[in-house]
Amino acid sequence: MAGITRAAKSAPETSGDAGWTDEEISEVRGRLQGEIEELNAEVARSESQIASGDISDSAGDDQADAGAKTYEREREIALTLNARDLVAQNERALARIEAGTYGVCESCHKPIGKERLRAFPRATLCVSCKTREERR
Repeated sequence: MAGITRAAKSAPETSGDAGWTDEEISEVRGRLQGEIEELNAEVARSESQIASGDISDSAGDDQADAGAKTYEREREIALTLNARDLVAQNERALARIEAGTYGVCESCHKPIGKERLRAFPRATLCVSCKTREERR
């Protein structure tokens, strides 16, 4: 944990951001871990629903019923994949905290604004680099 504090505090300050305190880092870590637990529970529920949908008897369903079931199943799968992706992003943010690189843009290596990280703790790019990436 000391590594992140040193890295974040030694980075040049931008837009009035002060360095991260140990308390702030602990808060971010707790938030990320809490989200991971919630997302994993959501994934487990969705996978259970998907699995139970596979067993259901669809004999006698008309095309509309079959289409609705297919749509719901694909929607559940998409939501599950999205939740898994968010878990991976949160785990990556936790790894960045442990490595001492949390709060540093992966592209330009400048600090990511504290307010951005408070709003989106999984951010790996500063606003400028993220904007540039989205324009491509």
